[in-house]
Amino acid sequence: MTIRKRQRKPAPVSAKQAPALIAWHVSERGTKSYWTRIGAAWDHEDAKGMTLQLELMPVGEGRIVLREPVAETEDDGEGA
Repeated sequence: MTIRKRQRKPAPVSAKQAPALIAWHVSERGTKSYWTRIGAAWDHEDAKGMTLQLELMPVGEGRIVLREPVAETEDDGEGA
């Protein structure tokens, strides 16, 4: 009888560390683009890669765009 070693699961992404990039699904309908936030990416400690964590998996047409996070403010930048 052989005994298997338990495989270690990767450590979950720390909620304390802010993501380096935000993952967006972009779909186009006519002349409009619709952006839906679907996840985030964190840098590895050795700076040789990233961990991508998706909360939603897009189906159908569209593309995934990774962008740096921007600080959300109360004012969307629209004039009064």
